[in-house]
Amino acid sequence: MPVSKKRKHKDGTPVTRSKQEEEAIEAAALGEPSPTWWAPTMVTLMIVGLVLVLITYLTSADYPVPGIGNWNLAIGFGIAMVGFLMTLRWR
Repeated sequence: MPVSKKRKHKDGTPVTRSKQEEEAIEAAALGEPSPTWWAPTMVTLMIVGLVLVLITYLTSADYPVPGIGNWNLAIGFGIAMVGFLMTLRWR
């Protein structure tokens, strides 16, 4: 793979970064770690959504919330989807 050219000042000397600048660039590339509550919340939402969908199918849409029918599926899928979307921001 070809190597890109190094940057140089107008006088021809190479551009160098300080150690602090290098550390800041690495930290920005890696991002901050997720809070400790992120992963348990993410997993809990996915499991709760799955349980709601299973209960809806097993009870022919009568439960977990009686009277709203197949909207129970939408609620279960919505909760599970929030959990799955949280995985995109987890580090």
